[in-house]
Amino acid sequence: MDLSLLLDRYGEPAILASGGLLIGLTFGAFAQQSRFCLRAAAIEFVAGAPGAKLAVWLLAFGAALAGTQLLALMDLAQLSEARQIASPQSLSGAALGGLMFGAGMVLARGCASRLLVLSATGNLRALLSGLVFAVVAQASLRGSLRPLREYLAAGFTSNEIGGNDLLAFSGASVEWAIAFALAWIAAGIFFTWRAGLSPWRAFAAIVTGLAIPLAWWFTASMATQAFDPVQVEGVTFTGPSADTLMLILSPPGGALDFDVGLVPGVFLGSAIAALIAREWRLVGFHDGPSMRRYLAGAALMGFGGMLAGGCAVGAGITGASVFALTAWVTLSAIWLSAGVTHYVIDGERARKSTQAPAQATP
Repeated sequence: MDLSLLLDRYGEPAILASGGLLIGLTFGAFAQQSRFCLRAAAIEFVAGAPGAKLAVWLLAFGAALAGTQLLALMDLAQLSEARQIASPQSLSGAALGGLMFGAGMVLARGCASRLLVLSATGNLRALLSGLVFAVVAQASLRGSLRPLREYLAAGFTSNEIGGNDLLAFSGASVEWAIAFALAWIAAGIFFTWRAGLSPWRAFAAIVTGLAIPLAWWFTASMATQAFDPVQVEGVTFTGPSADTLMLILSPPGGALDFDVGLVPGVFLGSAIAALIAREWRLVGFHDGPSMRRYLAGAALMGFGGMLAGGCAVGAGITGASVFALTAWVTLSAIWLSAGVTHYVIDGERARKSTQAPAQATP
């Protein structure tokens, strides 16, 4: 993709931010329409009742993996330059952060991307939780929680095992990675058929996943054509949410980049999709305990996501799509923690509610 004319006319920061905005619009609109949500998929899986929500996640995940590896096969993106592969990553942070993120995701009833999408549809619970998530993420990145994050992240790093490239460790080819990704898509198609998922939601789930390779392709193109260094990256929300918050709070004229365009793009895309589908409506907290639950979950996700090096999308899908070992560790930890947290907290509540009528009967 030749961007030289646009770069000469508008400058690198504006083009980077515009690309992030457009990719964010795509992700936000189709994530809203597909109801893409890792928490919902994990709960279906743990409950032993796989259905439409799991199908949506599998389709998006498989599409992200397949699309990203096709870029590598066609030499359209230098994935070896991705942060998850090119720089040392924390395995201890991936495990601990993933466990914290998974628990927080269940408490807040949605991961970071889901909160952003829901907040754009009028969900005030998600909006406040998302703000808490961004504040804690910023404190973990550059503020008062940074020393604790760095201490936990220093426990065990990818340097100690010789790198973070899972494909290189296993000796697997790009063709094998594509076949592996197609297996996930096949699983998604099976559960789509089994759950009776509408073709539109299935299509929206696939496009949601394809936003990740689209981001890899765009930033890789910018990296080869821009004068200043550009980070090759996919879609993530922990760091970008923190950066976007600081851009809003800082004086005008802050630096523009891909991440700063991404978060507003997701918000706008979700809002537009909700308005067109007439699904925009205000939703608030039910009571004090539920509010405490949401905010505690958001705080756990903010710190856990920064410790793990990404959120359910940033590490769980974007990092996994380049087969970064730490990303797969984080994704596994998120699924495990989400399942246990749901069983202990919401599962116990559901069991009590079903037992109450029986106990009240003489």
